[in-house]
Amino acid sequence: MNTHYPFKLEPLKFDYSELEPCISKRTLEFHHDKHLLGYTNNLNKALENTPELQELSLKYILSNLKKVPENIRTAVTNNGGGVFNHIFYFEALTKAETKEIPEKLKLKLEENFESVDKFLEKFKNTALSHFGSGWAWLVLDKDNSLKIVSTSNQETPLKDDLKPLLTIDVWEHAYYLDYQNLRGSYIDNFIKIINWDVVANRL
Repeated sequence: MNTHYPFKLEPLKFDYSELEPCISKRTLEFHHDKHLLGYTNNLNKALENTPELQELSLKYILSNLKKVPENIRTAVTNNGGGVFNHIFYFEALTKAETKEIPEKLKLKLEENFESVDKFLEKFKNTALSHFGSGWAWLVLDKDNSLKIVSTSNQETPLKDDLKPLLTIDVWEHAYYLDYQNLRGSYIDNFIKIINWDVVANRL
């Protein structure tokens, strides 16, 4: 991830058609090349006259939003979160059903949710029940416990001192071309393309 200003749109680590049929090439082209590019450009614009923030990592900025000047705080929250969240989302995707859950992550999920299936059920229910645009997350808290949380719009768990491990985008632009209003079907297919190695490495 390009972590400092000026931010640039980085290419995906997989071909646009590689996630089909779970996520179409057309959706990825719009999602990455249009939406993420827009957040990237707007974040750079928000920071262009604030040199004291330009040397800081995006993760640090989003973890310390109270230190961001009030006149650009909303723009940084929305566009900085849009950049961080989308890159984080795309990084943990891979070809359909090609990854097993590494043992250390599997044991951690079982410790906190009783089983992987119960974790996936709770994760899906959180994503499905989130009202409006936002994200569902698997995070690690300060007590080294796994939790599932959701954030609205482009907010991140970083502001609550939580370490994100996995996220699903439930903004309509992430799935509407493929699934229309069937968010549950999108979530089921998203689960098939999670790169569990990436999630485990984040742990």
